[in-house]
Amino acid sequence: MDFVYSSGVLVIQHLQKNYREHQGFLNFMSTVGDPRNIFSVYFPLWFHLSHNVGTKMIWVAVISDWFNLIFKWFLFGQRPYWWVQESHVYHNDSFPHLEQFPITCETGPGSPSGHAMGSACVWYVMITSALNLTRPSSTVTSVHSFQRWAVILFRLLRSCLWMAFWLIQISVCISRVFIATHFPHQVILGLSAGMLVAAAFDHIPLVYNASLKVYLQTNILLFSLAICFYLILKLTDSDPLWSVTKAKKWCANPDWIHLDTTPFAGLVRNLGVLFGLGLSVNSQMFIHSCKGKNSYKTRFKLMCVTASLTFLQLYDFIKMFSHTEVLFYILSFCKSASVPFGVVAVVPYCVHLLIGDENRKLA
Repeated sequence: MDFVYSSGVLVIQHLQKNYREHQGFLNFMSTVGDPRNIFSVYFPLWFHLSHNVGTKMIWVAVISDWFNLIFKWFLFGQRPYWWVQESHVYHNDSFPHLEQFPITCETGPGSPSGHAMGSACVWYVMITSALNLTRPSSTVTSVHSFQRWAVILFRLLRSCLWMAFWLIQISVCISRVFIATHFPHQVILGLSAGMLVAAAFDHIPLVYNASLKVYLQTNILLFSLAICFYLILKLTDSDPLWSVTKAKKWCANPDWIHLDTTPFAGLVRNLGVLFGLGLSVNSQMFIHSCKGKNSYKTRFKLMCVTASLTFLQLYDFIKMFSHTEVLFYILSFCKSASVPFGVVAVVPYCVHLLIGDENRKLA
C-alpha cells in the first residue's frame, strides 16, 4: 500500500500547489458532500415534494453510512495528513509537506471516504427520483408530435442531470483529496460504494410503508452488528479507535478535532435520524397533516419546506456538550431523532393547523 499512498501524496501536493486559488470553492464542495447536510438540507426539500423520495433518502443515507463505518474498521485506511508523518517511505525529515485546513482533521479511518460515499448515494437518489417524476407517460402513443418532443426534452434533461451528478461528485472527491483528509483511491471507493447502496434500494420498496416496529428492529440490528464488529476487532487485539489517537497526535491545530467526526458519533447520529423518521411517519400528527387534503396543495408544501429549513438552521445553533463522550452521544441521538420528527410531523402539523384556521376565518 505504500506505493498507493505515496502516489496519492503526489496528487495532493499537485492539487495544493496548482489549485490553491480555488480553495474556497473546494472547501464549499467538501461541505456539500458532508453527510450531515443530507438531514438538514436535502431531506426537508425532497420529503415535502415526495414523501417516498424523502423516506428513501434517509434509509439510503443511514445504511450507506453504516457500511462506511464497517468498511473503515476493517480496511484500516490511513489518512494523508498523518501517514506522511509516520511512513517509513520517507527518510529522516524529508517527508513531504501537506497543508492542513480546519476541515482536514477527521478522526475516523480513511477508507472509504464518508463524504464521497454519502454524497454519491444521496445525489443518486435525487437524480433518479427527479427523472422518474419527469419521465413522459407511456400511455400516450409515440406517433404524436407532443410525445416526441416530450421524449427529446426528457433525454436532454437526463443528460444534463447526470452531467451535473458527475460534476458534483468529482468536485467533492477532489475537495477531499485537496484538504489532505483522503487519498484518491479512498474517494473513488466511496463514490462507487455509495452508488451501489443507492441502486440496491431501488429494489427495496418495503421502506416506503415501514411500520415503527420495522424501524425499531432495524435500529437494534444496526447497533448490535456494529457493537459485534467492534468487539471482534477488540478480541483480535485491534483497536477500532486507533485513528482517533493518530488524529489527535498529528492534527496541526487541536481545535480542528471534533468529537462529532469519531466513528461512534456517526453511528449514533444515523440511528437517531432513522428512529426519528420511524416515529414521525407513524405519528398521528403526520397522518392528519400529510395524508389529508392540504398535503396536495402547493402552498402547503412550500410553507412546510420554508418552515423546515428555517427550523433546522436555527436548530443547528444548539451545540452538544462534549465534556464526556457518553453524554455527547446520548444528546446527539436525541437531537438527531428530533430533526426528522420536526420536519415530518411537527412542522407540517403546525402548518396544517394554520391553514385550517385561515380557511375557517374565510368561511
